[in-house]
Amino acid sequence: AASSKRERHQRRPQGPPGAGTANAAETPRQTRAPFRFDCAAFRQRLRHPVLGRRRGGPEEPELRSWRLKIKEMMKFAWDNYKQYAMGKNELRPLTKNGHIGNMFGGLRGATVVDALDTLYVMELQEEFQEAKNWVEQSFDLNVNGEASLFEVNIRYIGGLLAAFYLTGEEVFKSKALELGEKLLPAFNTPTGIPRGVINLGSGMSWSWGWASAGSSILAEFGSLHLEFLHLSELSGNPVYAEKVMNIRKVLNRIEKPQGLYPNFLSPVTGNWVQHHVSIGGLGDSFYEYLIKSWLMSDKKDMEAKSMYDRALEVRKELGSIASTAVFLEEKLRAQIVPGVSSATVKLGFKLLPESASHLTDWRQSLLFQP
Repeated sequence: AASSKRERHQRRPQGPPGAGTANAAETPRQTRAPFRFDCAAFRQRLRHPVLGRRRGGPEEPELRSWRLKIKEMMKFAWDNYKQYAMGKNELRPLTKNGHIGNMFGGLRGATVVDALDTLYVMELQEEFQEAKNWVEQSFDLNVNGEASLFEVNIRYIGGLLAAFYLTGEEVFKSKALELGEKLLPAFNTPTGIPRGVINLGSGMSWSWGWASAGSSILAEFGSLHLEFLHLSELSGNPVYAEKVMNIRKVLNRIEKPQGLYPNFLSPVTGNWVQHHVSIGGLGDSFYEYLIKSWLMSDKKDMEAKSMYDRALEVRKELGSIASTAVFLEEKLRAQIVPGVSSATVKLGFKLLPESASHLTDWRQSLLFQP
């Protein structure tokens, strides 16, 4: 029951007093020529071809059978989505109907956009063309609803950018840039740390109702960097890169308890709301994006690498998840939960139910609550 209630809170965000508005939005500006992406040259530089068999010797029969089976599974999934839920965000497999939900602010076709790159690299050409046609003809960005900044970025903008770089099709780039502009008002806070929820029509933004004291979530505002850098490259507008680089500045400026990044940060004060740390839900993709930012920069983004390495060193010191409660008692000289032993906490970790979504893995985060 508690899990269901928590899920309802996530799916029904409410704007607290002081929610951000679009009025103070920074007008997108172009200060240099946009990056001209040469798809053919990009493909020539790849170690392996985007389509077809990898270079080298003959393919092992077992590997080939696995690959074909996976392709068969993807086609099965797409065919059923197309039959029962085309254009909706999700397919409900038991009732065989589409579901829109309220995480995407009225946007449709999350499954279509998320599947574009997979359909393409699996050489499901007919299915990819169906998805592309839907994006061209039916993907409407003129919506007026409450969306998760994080979800829209990783699924829609990320999906569109991946499809553009794989195919060079301009429709994917133009949709990504148009949608990216709609997300900018979420950054209109005293610190520049974006709020988690934004109305894609009005530009109003606020924090999730379940987030502590109107805070922003590390895994959300920390998982924008990759896509936003590409938005700046492709548009010639530095504002996107500036927004995510400012997040880095805020995180580097504030104190990290025991070298860790807590999950709840106030977008108003720039301080941690509580010292609740997790490498699972609420925090995980922040660390993922650090190492990927370094790799994406051809290993030149040493700031991202340094932040990742420092966090990794702390993680090594923590040891396994099972010993975390003991570590924190010894390291911080405090119990995880007053009056509850480490053994009880570890038992509770094993007994807690599976998380309801990417952002509610309380099993791991409980163990990091000093």
